[in-house]
Amino acid sequence: MCYDDFMAKTRFIVGIDEVGRGPLAGPLTVGAVLIDSKVSKTGLFDGVRDSKRLSANKRLLWYYKFIAHPDLLYAVASVSAQAIDRLGISVAARQAVKSVLDRLAKKAGIKHLTRRVFIYLDGSLYAPKAFRQKTVIKGDERIPVIAAASIIAKVSRDRMMIRHAKRWPVYGFEQHKGYGTRKHYAAIRRLGITQLHRKSFL
Repeated sequence: MCYDDFMAKTRFIVGIDEVGRGPLAGPLTVGAVLIDSKVSKTGLFDGVRDSKRLSANKRLLWYYKFIAHPDLLYAVASVSAQAIDRLGISVAARQAVKSVLDRLAKKAGIKHLTRRVFIYLDGSLYAPKAFRQKTVIKGDERIPVIAAASIIAKVSRDRMMIRHAKRWPVYGFEQHKGYGTRKHYAAIRRLGITQLHRKSFL
């Protein structure tokens, strides 16, 4: 089957990306976006960029544009620090990918999301084998629907870390979002770790 015939039989396109693989604290968060393949060609993603290349304000603008779009569905799933310590980061990521796909299927009212769906995933992510899929290195820079998923994931995780900062205000989670900055390491040395920290990363 040629590419054009393949895409003609693809009803929906899904983009999946993760944020929070490397921090010392906080969850791993996976975002997913589902859109009709015809709508994906209407210019919705024109100008979208990988979330890491956007300012916080521009990320929010894209985030609100996506979640308000009537033809776009999104889902987010997070895996806690405790689960990451127990399972390892790769297994945790796979579980989060499965969770966002299940949530997308429920939102779309599609019992079997595997039919007429093609999934683009960033980096080292993989969907369950039943799905047609492609993992793209630096996909958040090359595939617009992955970039959209990265924005959904990034904004969602940042908001979680800001909420956690209210419970543990001295760690600076609202600033570094759990990554290993000097301030973060200094707080750990002074105060120890919280239940938000990944022991296996320390």
